[in-house]
Amino acid sequence: MKKNKLKYKLKNNIQTYGSWITISSPIIPEIMSIAKFDWLCVDLEHSSIDLNDLLSIIISIENNNIAPIVRVGENNPNLIKRVMDIGAYGVIVPNIKSREEALKAVESVKYPPAGNRGVGLFKAQKFGSEFEKYTRWLKNESVVILQIEHIDAVKKIDEIFSVKGIDAYMIGPYDLSGSINKTGKLNDPMMKSLINKIIKAGKKYSITAGIHSVSPDPKDAIKFKKNGFKFLSISLDSIFLSNKAKSTLDEIKKK
Repeated sequence: MKKNKLKYKLKNNIQTYGSWITISSPIIPEIMSIAKFDWLCVDLEHSSIDLNDLLSIIISIENNNIAPIVRVGENNPNLIKRVMDIGAYGVIVPNIKSREEALKAVESVKYPPAGNRGVGLFKAQKFGSEFEKYTRWLKNESVVILQIEHIDAVKKIDEIFSVKGIDAYMIGPYDLSGSINKTGKLNDPMMKSLINKIIKAGKKYSITAGIHSVSPDPKDAIKFKKNGFKFLSISLDSIFLSNKAKSTLDEIKKK
């Protein structure tokens, strides 16, 4: 396993930029790597990508000196174990609502005594040839990122962020707005209040702030950057592709 530069940057609250992989082809990270992202997250929650696709995608990301992260579809120890064994540098775990769920996510990534992840031998451990090296790497380099995307999580945010082993959090603004019956109303005063409460708690516990700026418009991501989001995800593969194709063709048609 290579040294995880993302771990160092999160620990020191240094700005990082990433994006989302939703297309199940290893050529996508090859194309995206031209932009020099710090990390790319493979989405297993809202895409058709499955574990059979994941190995080649992770290899592609890592070979381009980018940290491969996986957003798992649920806080499932067996799924997280398999994703990490395939070679992910860390996971983004969705919809964390309590301290117990946060602890479960951390323990699913780490080997004992820090966690309770089962031990197996696959790509991450170089099929057994570098097990001891991987054990050290896992302890010092792996990352755990929690998604805060429900009003129940905000109510228990101090309890959640008090769990040791959390490297960053990512606000899910659309689901958070839905949990207060204001789906998509991201500028609603109540939404702004909830987000500010999350940010304040993150600073209290020295946990790096993250958010997904879904729009490909740089102005939107810049706003989040200025608000202190250091783990910043910028759009996703399919939106970059469709948006650029449409805007280019529209411009040509106008002439």
